[in-house]
Amino acid sequence: MSVKYKVLPRKNPQDIMAPEKFYAAAIGDGEIDLDRLAEKIAYQCTLTEVDCHAVLLSLVHNVSEELNDGRIVRLGKLGTFQIGISSEGMVTEEEVNPSVITKSRILFRPGKKLQKVLSELSFRKAS
Repeated sequence: MSVKYKVLPRKNPQDIMAPEKFYAAAIGDGEIDLDRLAEKIAYQCTLTEVDCHAVLLSLVHNVSEELNDGRIVRLGKLGTFQIGISSEGMVTEEEVNPSVITKSRILFRPGKKLQKVLSELSFRKAS
């Protein structure tokens, strides 16, 4: 496997006057959607494509629901999903309330098998 990358110039946000430096940035090489994923899974097991699609849609629905309820969702070898938040810093504990929360995001921590993918990657510059 090989991941394509491109080279991008970036300024130093702490020193705008500093010269730009160049960094590698991974670029997507196509994509796969839920339908195609369901089709691939169906070829690898005894379920039909429609069954696989239904299971994947239910997975998305239920993961969303559990995250919305504040739960950590552990999906075995796939990994773990959790809500993360950022907030403004306050002087006292009492000042911290929902109005100081500035950002929320979904955190994903890959399981060991997915994490292993990172150690097996090779890279090639996109033309």
